[in-house]
Amino acid sequence: MTFESNIGMPKVAFIAFSLFLFTSFLDAQPLNAQAAHQGFTVLAEIIDGDTFPVKYLPHVTIVEEKRFRSDYEKRRWERLKFNVKKVYPYAKLAAELLEKYSGQIEEAETDRERKKYFKKIEKELLSQYGDEIKNMTTTQGRILVKLIDRETGETSYEIVQEFRGNISAFLWQSISKLFGQNLKSRYDASGEDAEIESIIHLVEAGVI
Repeated sequence: MTFESNIGMPKVAFIAFSLFLFTSFLDAQPLNAQAAHQGFTVLAEIIDGDTFPVKYLPHVTIVEEKRFRSDYEKRRWERLKFNVKKVYPYAKLAAELLEKYSGQIEEAETDRERKKYFKKIEKELLSQYGDEIKNMTTTQGRILVKLIDRETGETSYEIVQEFRGNISAFLWQSISKLFGQNLKSRYDASGEDAEIESIIHLVEAGVI
């Protein structure tokens, strides 16, 4: 007795390929079973009593392309970006140094002892950025005053007040105002300083 097959060649090829995958899977079982027996460690999370392996993906920063309505607006943004990138490291270092000596400053029993630590902060800051800080423009100085408040939680006026006393803070504030500065300026990340905040995020993400 003979049978005629209605199975076409493409179907035959598909069935053969499926059988090949299945036999390959069976051949691999002893090796996989051995690996499972030896065991390996993965991160896992329990959800509703079931354990699921967890894989953390690398951090990705998505930046929207900034659009400008005019050449003037673009030039203004580029200048602001340049100035923020220039003075941001100064504010970061100032915050790091204040944190470094915060314990000693709080434990100091006299104003003289506290000022000694502020002197150390000033010396370390100037040793690294002294020439650059001295050559800052007025605009860069204004941005730095804002960023110091952002990084330290204290205005420049408050820091000078702690460092040199009330009289010196008042004098420095008076001099600063002659150059359009205000040592009491607070940082407003969601308001007038929103563009600066956006640039800082780009800097920290390594985009610019």
